[in-house]
Amino acid sequence: MKLIIKDDKTGGHLALIHQEPAFDRLYLGRDRTNKHFTIAWNPGPAQKVTIDGDEFEFPANTLLTLLFDQSFHFEDASVIIAWQFNREFYCILDHDSEVSCVGFLFGNTDHLFISLGTDAQQRLKLLFDIFSEELKTNDTIQNEMLLALLKRLIKFITGLAKAEFVPEAQLKDEKFSIIRKFNLLVEANFKTERSVSFYASQLFKSPKTLSNLFAIYNHKSPSQVIQERVLIEAKRLLAYTDKPVKTIAWELGFEDMPHFSNFFKKQAQVSPLDFRNNRLVPEAGK
Repeated sequence: MKLIIKDDKTGGHLALIHQEPAFDRLYLGRDRTNKHFTIAWNPGPAQKVTIDGDEFEFPANTLLTLLFDQSFHFEDASVIIAWQFNREFYCILDHDSEVSCVGFLFGNTDHLFISLGTDAQQRLKLLFDIFSEELKTNDTIQNEMLLALLKRLIKFITGLAKAEFVPEAQLKDEKFSIIRKFNLLVEANFKTERSVSFYASQLFKSPKTLSNLFAIYNHKSPSQVIQERVLIEAKRLLAYTDKPVKTIAWELGFEDMPHFSNFFKKQAQVSPLDFRNNRLVPEAGK
């Protein structure tokens, strides 16, 4: 089942997906023009999910958030319930930092696996049913109703995610906002800027202040976040395109091939060519 609504005026697109064995995404291939954010729910048994070529455990009764430029493949997509939407449909609400497309759920490239208790599962099932009914009801307020529902869904999931991942007693909203802005700056500049001091200056903070904030929030340092973003992009380009390694190194801002190869091998424990030659990109629906 794939229920879709499109707004021809804005280019907005919302889809509700369930029982689709071939549901996956190949961003640097056939899906490059469809820039959809994805919220995936696994109501079935635990399974594997491959994101940008890396395999993760997708536990039962867990939600997963995915960015528009990530490729993914589920071990058993037929049991997955997913919401997909693009910026044109929803992200006009970017001024609302709590539930926007640059908010907590989609503010960085980390994969949020959000656990669902019994009450959360029941509420999500209710939202799924309401979405299904609204997507089948073609009237003059359909877009308005679905936009409100999507905002409610994202707000609900954001609350669950913050309760699970943010140590609220130690990290106030203002401080967490700095981390979110840092991640957004990295997303915009990682190909040309690698130093923590650059991002700290953009945020009017010292590198030490940023490091202290990240130590409260998680175990990654600002430098690790930058390096991981570069590595993710390098893996995507190696796995899903046929661009020469030299071209990829240049696109990612490296001065020469040896510099890129040394960086990649240090981060991935394998050379770029060996990584490319040993990757098995899943076929759709398999």
